[in-house]
Amino acid sequence: MNFVAGIDVGSRMTKAVLLAAEEDGGILGRGKVYTHFDLNGAAERALEAALAEADVARDRVDYIAATGYGRYQVGARDIQITEITCHARGAVELIPDLVTLLDVGAQNARAIRLLPNGRVVSFRMNDKCASGAGRFIERVAGALEVDLGQVGPLAMTATEPCPISSICAVLAESEVINHVTNGETIPDILQGTHESIVDRLASLVRQVNLEPPFGLTGGVANNRALVHALEQRLEMPVRLHRDSEYAGALGAALLGRRRRRQLRTASAVA
Repeated sequence: MNFVAGIDVGSRMTKAVLLAAEEDGGILGRGKVYTHFDLNGAAERALEAALAEADVARDRVDYIAATGYGRYQVGARDIQITEITCHARGAVELIPDLVTLLDVGAQNARAIRLLPNGRVVSFRMNDKCASGAGRFIERVAGALEVDLGQVGPLAMTATEPCPISSICAVLAESEVINHVTNGETIPDILQGTHESIVDRLASLVRQVNLEPPFGLTGGVANNRALVHALEQRLEMPVRLHRDSEYAGALGAALLGRRRRRQLRTASAVA
């Protein structure tokens, strides 16, 4: 059996998924590593992790599709595909009846209106640096010296959320320090951070004519505090999947598999 891989090189994390090339099954292997500065190296490490999970040898992969901001640096790629297209395709594979999708990564947030087949009707992206994305949470967590994995659980214990008014992730650190000096608690500051981000995300997603079912992908899908705040602000449930953070890589793999089949069909006809 041969395989296809999808690799999503993001600004913070690089993800890879492995699919069977000839069959229509789901994810066989997943890999996730920090991107750092060696984008091609990150892609290879993520792919190696996905191969290890699936117990597949590297030479059995005969088609690789790359996406994400670092997609052009993936030396082994057979095709590169834009993030919007891949996240949309991957999201509807994970959550088939989606109409509206919000993908939140470390640096960017994208609101996407979808057709049932995963085609993109319209989309909007944040234009205020990382103000509506995961990096904003990271900077606040760093200023508070809180482990990123504890941000969501701590925020859920807040009693009086303390708003963060800065839209810049860097300036927000100074604001957080001021709140600490004024005696605000860490849970209240963290929950205020989530609510501030959700304000911007809600505005973004409404620009594509928000309709349910509404889904969330990207690493922040694992942050229960942000998901809860988003549901409260939009007054509708947020659909999730355990592989939500792999939506971009999955979409790349699915589109890569389709392209591989097209090439083989064309070759056979010729």
